[in-house]
Amino acid sequence: MFIAKEIQTAAYLFASILFILSLGGLSSQESAKRGVFYGIVGMIVAILATVLGEGVAGQMYIVIAIAIASAIGLMLARKVEMTAMPQLVAILHSFVGLAAVLVGFGSYLDPETHALQGAAHTIHLTEVYIGIFIGAITFTGSIIAWGKLEGKVRSKALLYPGRHAVNVILLLICIVLGVLFAGQEGTEGLIHLYIMTAIASFIGVMLVMAIGGGDMPVVVSMLNSYSGWAASAAGFMLGNDLLIVTGALVGSSGAILSIHMCEAMNRSFFSVILGGFGNAPTSKGEAKKMEGEVTSLNHEEVSALLKEAKSVVIVPGYGMAVAKAQYPIYDMVQTLRKAGKNVRFAIHPVAGRLPGHMNVLLAEANVPYDIVLEMDEINDDMPDTDVVMVIGANDVVNPSAQDDPASSIYGMPVIEAWKAEKVIIMKRSMSAGYSGEDNPLFYKPNSDMLYGDAKDSVEKILGFLKA
Repeated sequence: MFIAKEIQTAAYLFASILFILSLGGLSSQESAKRGVFYGIVGMIVAILATVLGEGVAGQMYIVIAIAIASAIGLMLARKVEMTAMPQLVAILHSFVGLAAVLVGFGSYLDPETHALQGAAHTIHLTEVYIGIFIGAITFTGSIIAWGKLEGKVRSKALLYPGRHAVNVILLLICIVLGVLFAGQEGTEGLIHLYIMTAIASFIGVMLVMAIGGGDMPVVVSMLNSYSGWAASAAGFMLGNDLLIVTGALVGSSGAILSIHMCEAMNRSFFSVILGGFGNAPTSKGEAKKMEGEVTSLNHEEVSALLKEAKSVVIVPGYGMAVAKAQYPIYDMVQTLRKAGKNVRFAIHPVAGRLPGHMNVLLAEANVPYDIVLEMDEINDDMPDTDVVMVIGANDVVNPSAQDDPASSIYGMPVIEAWKAEKVIIMKRSMSAGYSGEDNPLFYKPNSDMLYGDAKDSVEKILGFLKA
């Protein structure tokens, strides 16, 4: 069963519109679900239009493969916890990169490729070469990103002397190989592809290895952009207009998101994506020694503070996600709001390990969107806040970002929790954050620790509030 070329073109156009609407929907929490729905429908239309297109052989096998892959994907996705969502996104990017590599080799070995003549032949070989290059970097880089997020690979940046020179030399070698590859007839250029693929794979590994754990949210976002460009390159190889458009949408939106995240972290965009090249924040001396005394409260004392407070700000972090504390937090917020308290959430752009991680968790618990505020919206209100509850967050409330030039996070905008009248920090221990930096906030005179599992702690506080 095949559909006419005109119908396929119309279906592709419809799918492209749905993808654009999907991106637009994801711009706000209120419309995010609608945006995801548009994306799902668009992808279904795109797949059907492609499989049913003229000239597609082995339709039955393709349908069976799609069905099996969909079942596997659905089964695995249902098992993934929200805390592991960054890892899932990273590994999915690797699949896109690998697909681009395989499509590139398949396109090069296709007899129709070698039937091309003159400029058309050269252009197509260039498409193949660039697609495989981007795909290989995306594939290996995404695997390393997954390893860092999963704890399989150390989060600390792997830096060695002359690493930038090595990367530049390897890039130049790839360019030379590309020139030689474009001049080969038949499949004689296959050896050039093999060598370039190996080099690009190595570059992908070393680029991400050279990026510290604190910048991993940006890396995941940037790899998303790479996967989009890899898909777009695959579209050129296959002559598929929809794949070109979709890849370009993903690539450009991922790049824009990465730029915004770098701005939020006061990082150089090019520094991050090039493995620490250029103007990345660096240590300028010995780190400050922690001054002051760490004090702690029990659950009853925390509930007493909340009862007396008029304004409360909650700063969630990765620890909240691990403990699945968003549900009792929502119950606590409801109780406090019924008592006339002004309760809001302060969200850092890179809280957690994925853009929007905390927003998704809070939405999952039905926390109203209007009380979930971004860092820039709430920082000015901190001096007038009675109690700030930091739940499983660390780096995003670290004062060292503002006053310690030796800190690896120096210059990164943070939530200024220490300016509130009282700060309660809920953590399992005094351990450092994902960046590896100690937090002077723990030692400030207006700060107290509440040790233990976030979910259990909030449930106990809630019990005292309702008593």
